[in-house]
Amino acid sequence: MKVTSLLIICSCMISGISGKPQFPEQEKDPQFWNTWAQQTLKEALTQQKLNQNIAKNIILFLGDGMGIPTVTAARILKGQLNGQSGEETQLEMDKFPFVSLAKTYNTNAQVPDSAGTATAYLCGVKANEGTVGVSAAAVRSQCNTTQGNEVTSILKWAKDAGKSVGIVTTTRVNHATPSASYAHCVDRDWYSDGEMPPEALQAGCKDIARQLFENIPNIDVIMGGGRKYMFPKNQSDVEYPNILKHSGTRKDGRNLVEEWIAKKKNKKAHYVWNKKQVLSLNPNNVDYLLGLFEPGDLTYDLERNTETDPSLTEMVEVAIKILRKNPNGFYLLVEGGRIDHGHHEGKAKQALHEAVEMDRAIGRAHLLTSIHDTLTVVTADHSHMFNFGGYTLRGNTIFGLAPMLSDVDQKPFTSILYGNGPGYKLVSGVRENVSAIDYQENNYQAQAAVPLSMETHGGEDVAVFAKGPLAHLLHGVHEQNYIPHVMAYAACIGQNREHCISHGGADGLKPVLSSIAALLTVTRFLC
Repeated sequence: MKVTSLLIICSCMISGISGKPQFPEQEKDPQFWNTWAQQTLKEALTQQKLNQNIAKNIILFLGDGMGIPTVTAARILKGQLNGQSGEETQLEMDKFPFVSLAKTYNTNAQVPDSAGTATAYLCGVKANEGTVGVSAAAVRSQCNTTQGNEVTSILKWAKDAGKSVGIVTTTRVNHATPSASYAHCVDRDWYSDGEMPPEALQAGCKDIARQLFENIPNIDVIMGGGRKYMFPKNQSDVEYPNILKHSGTRKDGRNLVEEWIAKKKNKKAHYVWNKKQVLSLNPNNVDYLLGLFEPGDLTYDLERNTETDPSLTEMVEVAIKILRKNPNGFYLLVEGGRIDHGHHEGKAKQALHEAVEMDRAIGRAHLLTSIHDTLTVVTADHSHMFNFGGYTLRGNTIFGLAPMLSDVDQKPFTSILYGNGPGYKLVSGVRENVSAIDYQENNYQAQAAVPLSMETHGGEDVAVFAKGPLAHLLHGVHEQNYIPHVMAYAACIGQNREHCISHGGADGLKPVLSSIAALLTVTRFLC
């Protein structure tokens, strides 16, 4: 303890001698903090008048693997990318007036996976890990447990209500998160029939790519990766014609893209596979859009070819401009899916830049919609074994070293660490000296306590940020499957429509909510 304290003191003294301020001079004045807090209080008081409008539009931003430590670290990174120290920065999601926590466990797992959680926050029903769009009565990889256990999603509820619907993701469009919107599958890995066991095919189970086009045939906007799962096996990819791993995977010989184009003939439908094509479209002349920009997942944003590959922000803007033409409104699912992948690989820099890019997309959506008629929710499916600490000083680069050596092995360590993962390394039987390597390189794998080829998810609650009509219903701590029920209630879709039909209009919500509040009050006194 004495050695640790001495190292921190020395670090602070060296920083002071260098002449660099530890923090802005104004922060020394109590008035600075009092004024800021009073302004925040005034803004909070304005939230006492609740937005009880009907949500014409509903948007769900899902940061895959974006636990609370990732949110905090992304906030600091965003500020540092803008030349600030970072800690005082606001993410777009930080500006949302209502924040709650969601419990992420799957029905059969304390620490969940992305498939079971997607079924919860999209279909309103908790499920087993590895399954999408089916209840917990379905068993992973057992095809015969599918039929009769299907559950529908908020995307379908919105479509059935006459709204336009869209999916935008940085992963494959048939990956765990987006697939729960339209598929009913007992195995999240059944991307195409090429990944399915023969017995499952013989029993009549359908691959996820096929279900994308068959289950809800008129999804208005679909953008992401996953091209190879739509084409016949060994058919060369349009972008990577000489790379076999990017070739088609379908054993049934079907070309799902050609089938989609044929069915949408004369319907203002467009298939695109690169940035130039998608950004050249006039949204006013597009009713249906299928954009498949990579054979698998999209590349990390740090490695994205900005000439050929659209960013998440660009895809979201195109999607909203197409969807918002519907006078009945729209539902849009946006997934920052590669936050999760960066963490699994122990590549914190990739993960955090993905989170910052998703936050940019949230900001763009804000500019294209109105808080008066659009409910926007930002959350995560689960967390990761990611964290940062080490008594770092204010403004320390989020990817930098802690200002001290270990008092056990006398070696430096980065602030960012993982509880497990591929970053576990021993050199000559001892922990690697990170000062001898480039720990700020894009693909640096942060040190981990336990060696694993892939880092694991975390099991703690995740944050739920909400703004717009009835956003205040997302409060406190709830089960994750509560989320789509609130969104559907706000939009008068799915099973919660009586409060809109019986009274009509936005004002119709108020008597119902008052009645609920009165009932809860009476119940409280009776209990």
